Amino acid sequence: MNFDVLTLFPEMFTSPFSGSILGKAIEKELIRVVAHPLRQWAEGRHLVTDDTPYGGGSGMVMKPEPVWRALQTLRQNNPGAKVLLMTPQGRRFDQAAAQTLAGESGLIFVCGRYEGFDERIRGYVDEEYSLGDFVLTGGELPAMVMIDAIARFVPGVLGNETSAAGDSFSDGLLEFPHYTRPASFEGQAVPEVLLSGDHARIAEWRRWQQLRRTRQRRPDLWRHHVLTKHDQDLLRRYGDNGQDDELTD
Repeated sequence: MNFDVLTLFPEMFTSPFSGSILGKAIEKELIRVVAHPLRQWAEGRHLVTDDTPYGGGSGMVMKPEPVWRALQTLRQNNPGAKVLLMTPQGRRFDQAAAQTLAGESGLIFVCGRYEGFDERIRGYVDEEYSLGDFVLTGGELPAMVMIDAIARFVPGVLGNETSAAGDSFSDGLLEFPHYTRPASFEGQAVPEVLLSGDHARIAEWRRWQQLRRTRQRRPDLWRHHVLTKHDQDLLRRYGDNGQDDELTD
């Protein structure tokens, strides 16, 4: 999958994608991440990409012409790519969006800086995204986060193809707790059910934990989750007793 990024600071994208899972995915040519310097599409001796806002006000506004020229080129190189604008005014990026966008043949990220974009730039993009209700110095970090989340759904990127399916938010709930060796550490023991070898009981415990944790920690997610008959049965049988260890009738 191709990830193209339009930015004033392409050097920011070197380190985050040079190691770990995504670094290996790039080496295997499962994904491609290329940061394109916006200034190469600017004109004039100083390659200006911003100007003062009409009507007055503080800060500088990114000009539409360089962005328009850049998108013309990048879309010609990858005709099926979807263009995404990084902006606090965009829709909230989430796991469902990551999975959907992973189905695209390619994505082009437009990263803003300064006071923002000339409004006319919005007419050249397909979708607008935000990480949350806060403002960063530019769109580069949101683009990196989105690429990381989306790439996890690209076949072959994760060593275990079922890993992404069990992540928090994949089914609208938080993920269940994980444990590894040793079985006891500083007086805290691994729940007995995980040592039992009873896979049906383990699956039931994990689902129960997902339900409890989501209801306790993320009531906003809980309000929108539709409980299955099995979920309702688990909550009736084991309740929400505040314990993180065992299923107790």
